[in-house]
Amino acid sequence: MNDQPQRKSFFGACPHDCPDTCAMIYEVENGKLVEVRGNKEHPMTRGGLCVKLKDFHDHHHNPDRLMFPLRRTGPKGSKKFARISWDEAIKEIGRRWREIIATYGSQAIMPYSYLGNMGLVQGIASGDPFFNRLGSTVNEKTFCASGSSTAWLLTVGPTGGVDPESFVHSRYIVIWACNSISTNLHHWPFVLEAQKRGAKIVVIDSYRSRTAKAADWHICPRPGTDGALAMGVINAIISQGLIDKDYVEKHTYGFEELKARAAEFTPDHVERITGVKAADIAKFAREFATIQPSVIRIGVALERHRGGGQAIRAVCALPALTGSWRHVGGGLLQMPLWEFPVDWAKVSRPDWIKPGTRAINNLKLGAALTGEMKLDPPIKSLFVFCTNPVSQAPETNKIVRGLEREDLFTVVAEHFLTDTAKYADIVLPAAMAGEAEDMMWSWGHFYFTYNQKAVDPPGECKPTSEMWRLLAKEMGFDDPIFKMSDSELAAYYINWADPKMGGIDMEHFKRHGYYKIDVGSADTRAPHKDGKFPTPSGKVEFLLHDAKNFVAGAFRAGYDGDQDGSPIDPLPGYVPNREAPETNPERAKLYALNIISPKSHGFLNSCYANEKHKIKGQGEQFVLISPADAAKRNIREGDPVRVYNDRGDFEGVAKVTDDVNPGIVVATLGYWRSLNRSDGSVNSISSDAHCGLGRAPTFSDNLVEVSRVN
Repeated sequence: MNDQPQRKSFFGACPHDCPDTCAMIYEVENGKLVEVRGNKEHPMTRGGLCVKLKDFHDHHHNPDRLMFPLRRTGPKGSKKFARISWDEAIKEIGRRWREIIATYGSQAIMPYSYLGNMGLVQGIASGDPFFNRLGSTVNEKTFCASGSSTAWLLTVGPTGGVDPESFVHSRYIVIWACNSISTNLHHWPFVLEAQKRGAKIVVIDSYRSRTAKAADWHICPRPGTDGALAMGVINAIISQGLIDKDYVEKHTYGFEELKARAAEFTPDHVERITGVKAADIAKFAREFATIQPSVIRIGVALERHRGGGQAIRAVCALPALTGSWRHVGGGLLQMPLWEFPVDWAKVSRPDWIKPGTRAINNLKLGAALTGEMKLDPPIKSLFVFCTNPVSQAPETNKIVRGLEREDLFTVVAEHFLTDTAKYADIVLPAAMAGEAEDMMWSWGHFYFTYNQKAVDPPGECKPTSEMWRLLAKEMGFDDPIFKMSDSELAAYYINWADPKMGGIDMEHFKRHGYYKIDVGSADTRAPHKDGKFPTPSGKVEFLLHDAKNFVAGAFRAGYDGDQDGSPIDPLPGYVPNREAPETNPERAKLYALNIISPKSHGFLNSCYANEKHKIKGQGEQFVLISPADAAKRNIREGDPVRVYNDRGDFEGVAKVTDDVNPGIVVATLGYWRSLNRSDGSVNSISSDAHCGLGRAPTFSDNLVEVSRVN
């Protein structure tokens, strides 16, 4: 008789909203997930896991996991639920939806999701076919990178840009608004390798992050002034005669117009706006232009203020002006996802959206639920999956008021009873990554990564994909996509005939766990050495190609992009913050401090922020404040403080530090308000106003005040 445990290994892929998309190995003994480790064979993630994922197997076994469907029995938010069966849950959802549709129409139902899971089968868009078939309101998903992506596509087109593995060949690396060590950890070794070879590392960020402290040079502009800084660098490159004239003439469009726009952004003028010394602006321009290959890694945070999209367009101009794109390891890295041969029309089925169907942006959830947004019909049912808006969305107090409505039928699919799930009428227990098959694309590298089902879900948990199959059957939908297995869906969503797939099939993933799409070797890839940008002109578009009725300077004052439907500025530029002492002095009399809310080191958005050991590692909610601002408010190191404005408040512990400049406070994102000192979190104070491009969020464009809590 063999009593030895039977150990099996399965390929895994981190499902989280992170550019690294780590390749993992699930280790299973006698049907139990006992270990999750990094896949050492993966060339990008190299067997390492971040502090969030290093005990991923224990996360699967967390005793607080939801195991069974629940029906609310007490007041909304009271956490009073009774166990029900899946059959009861699905039938109740179907009954309530049919009643809503009969009275208000199907657009009174709204799905709400984001990147709690990135998978093609289980993630952000997995419910789109079902809800589009149902005829519900469309959820416009722009939590992050929509402003960055809009700016990127307008300027250089849908190119993957520089391979992150090519950074080893760079000699001048700029990390702009990205805390790589905390949020892009597996790119950092490639940066360090370049540094060992002599590269200079420059971090541009509005506070001294972990990554800024590890850089050779930290440039620290005021929050929301990156556009002015980038325009100042453009001015300095041109005025110092540092442009690559041949590259500009052959591979860019609109140089003379850009030159005229940049003329007013002299180093001295830009210093007054940004706080960055004029000499440093000139120095940075000179080094970026002359130390080749030079490269910029753009972080998501760069978009998170009113002028974020315009700032990114200006940043995108720099490698073209200097000819950095000529070189391996030169140019720009934003989000390589543009190269992935995913058939997104199959994933989301936009062909099922009926003409005239409305879309509601996910940043406007509070306004949609409270009646502030005048809707006909009103939202009468909300289905939340793969996200936790009461932590992650702006104006969360408003969202809570909406979720408290007795006439709102709310369903939440979750792993835990989150701050959002506690307001649900029906809670559905969702499977975790090791319990369901999936395929992961990446927004940080060029690898597809396969996630095998390693173990059965515990209790009565089900994969998100199975929920859509059950609901489709309940609602009478017999379309083939609702009858496909997870394995079939994972294969169905990929365009295998695309040359980037190299002729492989699904069997390759089952043998190896990952595949790097064929975009050329990282040691030789220079995607735009000879231009060939996927834009209308085939060039880097400083000036939007065929821009009509353009008048220089017409867009400089008051430009708000697609926030109010106004036209897109044909040129990049600087758009000041909505909320800053310089632009909104009356508001600054009440709330004098700009707040930045970056991602936490120990949490992945709000994931893991309910686990005691992760909270211990991250520390409780803290607020970084400068010695000068702390002294004005009689705040000392370790004091409990309240951060507030007219939208809401939260409490944390003061960390008095020179890592932030006067006029700025920093509080990281992800903490659950129900586990904080008070019933509030960072996004209690965040505005739901959009960035000027892509309807992106403005999490770094908010004024607050801070006071000591006695």
